[in-house]
Amino acid sequence: MPLGYGALLMNLKFKNMKKLALTLLVPLTAFSALAQNKKTVKKTSPASKTAAVAIKNGLDSASYAFGTSMAANLKNNGLDHLNYDLFVKGLKDAFGDKALLLPKEKSQAAINNLFVEASKKKFAPAIAEGKAFLENNKKVAGIKTTPSGLQYQVLQAGSGAKPLATDTVLVHYKGTLLNGKQFDSSYDRKEPISFPLNRVIPGWTEGVQLMEQGSKYKFFIPYNLAYGERGAGQDIPPYSTLIFEVELLKINGK
Repeated sequence: MPLGYGALLMNLKFKNMKKLALTLLVPLTAFSALAQNKKTVKKTSPASKTAAVAIKNGLDSASYAFGTSMAANLKNNGLDHLNYDLFVKGLKDAFGDKALLLPKEKSQAAINNLFVEASKKKFAPAIAEGKAFLENNKKVAGIKTTPSGLQYQVLQAGSGAKPLATDTVLVHYKGTLLNGKQFDSSYDRKEPISFPLNRVIPGWTEGVQLMEQGSKYKFFIPYNLAYGERGAGQDIPPYSTLIFEVELLKINGK
């Protein structure tokens, strides 16, 4: 299914969803001590091993299930270990209403930073591919690069006015990944779309303002000006550098 207008909206929603998902995924206080000590948990010696645990009742089952479910979600997001002693301390402190080692804001920041680091590690090949592509692409004749890192090529010059960020514009477009896979196209739907220019990804907000009405540009958008570490749905992976062909049909004003 084409992403359409939803794929072009500025991914503020994704960032809000990220915070909500992290908050629901693990209690903030469970990670309170994580920022204090990011060292991996040390292997215990045989003498310090605790007795084997056993599931005896419903609470035991649910407690173990919480751990396995939480770990599975964390692994899916790129984490492969925690400081388990501090993790358990965070749980006990929260349940025991004890003074926390970190306030809520710092806890959330620690979680977000850890996930960003893990995500960058997980998607390092995609980041490297995008960087290499843009480095080579800026050497191609006709490619221009803005201070932000956005690259563009004029496919067809226009003669009309240029839009402002506060304008609503009518465009035709198609978007592809670096491997050539198309993830969206208004041409295929045979219907252009209209949207406020300040409500789309940064690469579009900046790029379309360079266009004159009636022109057609090709944009090469680094991940930080596109959908960043979150990506967009199943069609645009995290840290994707994107290529768009955009035709500015009309400027509708504010």
